[in-house]
Amino acid sequence: MDAEISMIEKNKTWELVDQPEDKPVIGLKWIYKVKFNENGSIQKYKAQLVAEGYSQQPGASNKSLETIRTVPALAAQLELPVYQLDVKSTFLNGELEEEVYVEQPRGYEKKGEEDKVYRLRKALYGLKQAPKAWISIIDRYF
Repeated sequence: MDAEISMIEKNKTWELVDQPEDKPVIGLKWIYKVKFNENGSIQKYKAQLVAEGYSQQPGASNKSLETIRTVPALAAQLELPVYQLDVKSTFLNGELEEEVYVEQPRGYEKKGEEDKVYRLRKALYGLKQAPKAWISIIDRYF
């Protein structure tokens, strides 16, 4: 959990602000996973902070995904090599266009500022805006 919070803060995903009266505040929850090695032994325990995204605007449209599909098709047609990569904390790189506020994660509240909330600068997993924010970065790159 500490590593996840550290990554979020390092990435400048949010800023602590006074709770706005006219905007909803979205809850957060922890998702826990166990990652295994190929031989079945435990590689690591992982905690991921996610937004409870049931009260939000819709995310990416299928049009945005056309860009992603075009690149492999073009590479195949031109017989170019294609490489796959894994982007750590993928959705945490997508910048939000909308104002989105989330509660402080349980156990990580800032002392003396428990009544404040985080305004998201970048997306969190679970936000319906997260895929759209990530796709917009890829679209600009391509």
